[in-house]
Amino acid sequence: MSYVVLARKYRPRNFTEMVGQGHVVQALTNALTTQRLHHAYLFTGTRGVGKTTVSRILAKSLNCLGADGQGGITAEPCGVCQACTDIDSGRFVDYTELDAASNRGVDEVQALLEQAVYKPVQGRFKVFMIDEVHMLTNTAFNAMLKTLEEPPEYLKFVLATTDPQKVPVTVLSRCLQFNLRPMAPETVLEHLQLVLKAETVGFEVQALRLISRAARGSMRDALSLTDQAIAFGGGQLQEATVRQMLGAVDRSYVLRLIDALARSDGATVVDSIDTLRLNGLNAASTLEEMTSVLQRMAVLQAVPGRADASEHEDPDAAEIMRLAQTLPADETQLLYSLCLHGRGELGLAPDEYAALTMVLLRLLAFKPAAASSNTAEKKTLNFAPPAPAARPTASSQGAVLPARHAPAVPAQQPPAPAPVSPALVAAQPVAFPVPGPSVPAPAALVAPDDSPPWEEGVQTSHRVVAAPLRDMGSLGRLDPPRERGTAEPPAVHADPTTTAEGDFWFEAIMQLVREETIGALVRELALQSQLVSRDVGQWVLRVERETLNQTSARERLAVALQSLGHDARLLVEMGAVTDSPAQRVAADAARRQREAEAQILSDPFVQSMMRDFGGKIVPGSIKPQTA
Repeated sequence: MSYVVLARKYRPRNFTEMVGQGHVVQALTNALTTQRLHHAYLFTGTRGVGKTTVSRILAKSLNCLGADGQGGITAEPCGVCQACTDIDSGRFVDYTELDAASNRGVDEVQALLEQAVYKPVQGRFKVFMIDEVHMLTNTAFNAMLKTLEEPPEYLKFVLATTDPQKVPVTVLSRCLQFNLRPMAPETVLEHLQLVLKAETVGFEVQALRLISRAARGSMRDALSLTDQAIAFGGGQLQEATVRQMLGAVDRSYVLRLIDALARSDGATVVDSIDTLRLNGLNAASTLEEMTSVLQRMAVLQAVPGRADASEHEDPDAAEIMRLAQTLPADETQLLYSLCLHGRGELGLAPDEYAALTMVLLRLLAFKPAAASSNTAEKKTLNFAPPAPAARPTASSQGAVLPARHAPAVPAQQPPAPAPVSPALVAAQPVAFPVPGPSVPAPAALVAPDDSPPWEEGVQTSHRVVAAPLRDMGSLGRLDPPRERGTAEPPAVHADPTTTAEGDFWFEAIMQLVREETIGALVRELALQSQLVSRDVGQWVLRVERETLNQTSARERLAVALQSLGHDARLLVEMGAVTDSPAQRVAADAARRQREAEAQILSDPFVQSMMRDFGGKIVPGSIKPQTA
């Protein structure tokens, strides 16, 4: 008799033998027990998790006659009646398996559906099982839609696929979908132990653990690897031979690398990688094993004392525990991320071992070696989070942040400005004190002293480190230093020099803007221009930018003015503009902003918050209300 491979010999014959798919077994068992049976089932999942197996068990459950020939639909097929034995051997006439990978056309599907009109010959139900159903063509899917939706009462469809995203939604909506999950390595390990004990094959648990991890959740792959390992090891499964067969890296190399990285020993890291090169061990397998160990270390660091039952039998558990206590938690996370992303870099480098060296040495490059010397500077640049903001009820909205209690800066004798680095100045928040009897009127940039403000019980003092700000509009902005004797730069929104022609032009343009008569380019020309003179049939405009002086824009603006009753040809000259609609709009906005700021700053509640609690106006939080 020829040898039967383990994956076929130990294929489950009933639901009780199914491993790792309890959620699917429970649903199907309850449906069979209560006989609430759907007409179409879709089983999805990766390779080797039991899609075809559960389909055959379901077919046996539907057609089982019992050991005495008097049985009915059951969740526990007997396995000895003619229907059960014929389905197991693949010769049951009412159970049809179609491989859609090789029979994907509409003709094959039509030939299958032609059998649906005939009642079962031997069994209780006809069962059509279509494997890899996502490989069918669109016409084949369309051909089976009607039969799949309303099949005869004696027909059941069972579909299986590894890629459900490729199955049309019209098919998915007609099926009950069950997702068979990849199996955990512990589940695979337990099943392999049972199989090898039944086969009377000697094994080491560590060898089976390697196979269960290499199977990637597939029981069929695990049994196939076990067959290969038995042949490779001459009937015995030992860790060394299985590791050699799989090309897996010995855990001792990985532990040595992690220990060297924890001690910042670059020489040991390089020597260990050279040893891996000499022994011909895979660099990708090294990173994969390291991510597994680092994941266990991270769990032990986050939840001390947490360990799986299988880890107690692991001879490396004690060393992993020691490394978890040696390597800081943040460096463990960083190293895990480097190893995970480093696997993608191995194929890009001309030498995978050189890439492995760079991946591991990257941790030493990123390790904060001078953390102690930078602690003081980091604390200086950080502030405690502010308390919730208080908002006064006024026509303008502003935000006031109460700060920590701190000694107020004397108004009579302000301290001399101290030299501050540009990085420090850019990192500090801006304080805007309220003019009052105990606080100087101009706003100033403040910075804490060397005491960390977030420590409890520490009083924080402040010193003035920047020149006063001109107005609220300059909050949060640092002006470049000016030499002594230079003039103050002009205000951002200076009031334009109003003229009679400007009044007329402003009213006309605002009317056009409100009525949306002019487009973007024409509107820009109208707002940025100044009306210099109005002669009969000809108006002269002045602009500062040559890009605004376009013939098409002038003509469209003249047409728009005709709708207001002004029929004139427009001429545009270049020059300084002192009274344009845009300038008037900006000046009005600046005026309303100043009024809003003055109203907020004059509010008694705001003054008390800033005076008594050292509150600060959040830059840009005051906005005038719009009508």
